[in-house]
Amino acid sequence: MVDVRPGDLVRVVKRGGLVIEGVVLPSTEFTSENHLVIKLSSGYNVGVSLEDAVVEVLVEKYLEPATSEETSKVTVFRGGGNLKIAFVSTGGTIVSKVEYETGAVRPALNASDLVEFAPDFQELSSELVVVDFMRKLSENMTPEDWSRISEEVGKYLRSGADGVVVAHGTDTMSYTAAALAFSLRNLGNPVVLVGAQRSSDRPSTDALYNLRACPIVVRDAPFAEVVVAMHGTTDDLYTLIHRGVRVRKMHSSRRDAFQSINDVPLAKVYVREKKFELLNRRYLPRTRSSDVRILSRFSSKVSIIKSYPGIDCEIFDYLVDRGYRGVVVEGTGLGHVREECVESIRRATDSGVVVAMATQTIFGRVDLDVYTTGRKLLKAGVVPVDDMIPEVAFVKLSWLLGNFPEDSPSEIKSKLVSNMVNELGSPQSVEIFPRWYHGDRLREAEA
Repeated sequence: MVDVRPGDLVRVVKRGGLVIEGVVLPSTEFTSENHLVIKLSSGYNVGVSLEDAVVEVLVEKYLEPATSEETSKVTVFRGGGNLKIAFVSTGGTIVSKVEYETGAVRPALNASDLVEFAPDFQELSSELVVVDFMRKLSENMTPEDWSRISEEVGKYLRSGADGVVVAHGTDTMSYTAAALAFSLRNLGNPVVLVGAQRSSDRPSTDALYNLRACPIVVRDAPFAEVVVAMHGTTDDLYTLIHRGVRVRKMHSSRRDAFQSINDVPLAKVYVREKKFELLNRRYLPRTRSSDVRILSRFSSKVSIIKSYPGIDCEIFDYLVDRGYRGVVVEGTGLGHVREECVESIRRATDSGVVVAMATQTIFGRVDLDVYTTGRKLLKAGVVPVDDMIPEVAFVKLSWLLGNFPEDSPSEIKSKLVSNMVNELGSPQSVEIFPRWYHGDRLREAEA
């Protein structure tokens, strides 16, 4: 076997003149000793036979395995603009590279690397505070992490930042966005969550374009809301700025994975032109106040259940017996579960558990007055949450139970259905079912 190690940049010259360059990936139990697995600059992997081949190591880049240490390292940059921006990195694909020991993606970049990657931050900032707060893939986030991130973001808003940018993994970004939206009260400036579907070292990465949109939002946004900045199309045409309590990741891998649900995105950002375009005039206005109140406690005794045909009704009994204080049900259609579960749900509400009903249909709203099952659920004490996204209802209920522990279930229910940060649509608003939801095929059919 040639003396190379995973992570090395190599050139393989085969008989006949074929030249292959790329980064050596680790071998597995199925890799022949006479082969190398190489990641090409295109992002694809290829197996190369070493028979009749000459291998040259161009750069030794063996990478030691990275850890997930929470360093909380803070770096301050001075720039040529007039904004004060805080950049808080929590982890995710946007701060990841390919781990050549395993071939997987791992947290590797620090926040300063990302800022150097997107010089727009320093161009528009007079003071840029960069914080390596944690390095967590977002599937590992917990309500305790929401609390910590809320307090960190609130700290910089209170110190006079014109906006805070939070780098975050995309899988649970909408959960954290909702958590920040509820926990940061009296928000005076925007908080922008940004992520990437593809790691920053890949040629097809969306990290750079998404990042470059963020300081433009801080500079131009007329709103003071928690928002998500992600690709609006599969190409680098513009970034959409979604309200943090009205957005969902709708695709596992596409760069335009995020869409606003039952709402219009707040804005578009054309990065190359550094142009901000407001799309939605229903927003919380920007006051630039630094008098932010931080209510950052979240209850871990809240669950979310998806209704399905034949669901075991004892699930509700189990949660009651385990001391859960809140349950969000993703009901079918207008908000239904099988009729046999009504008595278990009634037992839950009689025990003081707040049971909320959302719809799993993505678009539309709950209406428990239409069918018999819905009316029975209302009598059993279920609170319908209108067109609130189920995961937002889950986060809000967790936040309410964490910060208002002395409130009665009826008081928690009242707060749950009170519109705080535009997480609920008004009854007069037009139902929004975006035509671009169906993706490129619909656009091609209409062309």
